[in-house]
Amino acid sequence: MDISYSVKKSSKRKKFTITIERDRGIVVHAPNHATDKEIARIVEAKRHWIYEKTRHSQKYTEHPHPPGKELVSGESALYLGRSYRIEIVSIESEHIQFDQRFLIPATRLSRKKGAMRDWYISRAKERILPRVSKKAGDLGVSFGKARIVDHKYRWGSCTVNNNIHLNWRLIKAPVFVIDYVIAHELAHLLEPNHTPRFWNIVSTQVPNMDRARSWLREHGQILEEEI
Repeated sequence: MDISYSVKKSSKRKKFTITIERDRGIVVHAPNHATDKEIARIVEAKRHWIYEKTRHSQKYTEHPHPPGKELVSGESALYLGRSYRIEIVSIESEHIQFDQRFLIPATRLSRKKGAMRDWYISRAKERILPRVSKKAGDLGVSFGKARIVDHKYRWGSCTVNNNIHLNWRLIKAPVFVIDYVIAHELAHLLEPNHTPRFWNIVSTQVPNMDRARSWLREHGQILEEEI
């Protein structure tokens, strides 16, 4: 059976790595000088591993893509793992206000999808980024920059430049889940692959690692709902 995959090359990368995205997409990360033949050989050598990963029933639950919610009073939206009521209000300000409920200006109704996106991204920068520095200190590692990004199928990533990228949708998740994703990406600065050593590093920093991973498997798609 042929294996379909995409390739991402970098001049800073020295080794090959393969990642499986949440949509089961296969991505080969390779040095710039890598040839198509070399990449194909690496993929073939990892065929059994790829087969197991893409068919892991606990990691990849079959669900339809979440349709999203209606932006109406009485609906709810997630923030740090809890659901809060939405109220549409007639105010001059364009800014969403939060006080144990979301007060959303009626002027935002025209945006429908993504109406709360800017608010979430702002809060992600405010609440998540400082935690990266704290966790890095706990782990004793240094990173380049921490950024909030719009990943399509990943909660986070550690780049070849040692930058930490975190999906803005994580601001909807409980803090222990956010801390797990941060620790996961920082651990890649010590161990690039998901080896037993890697998981030992993460579990040392996040004692409830298994709980966090289970939460993402169960509720991850909810974080992707558009509103």
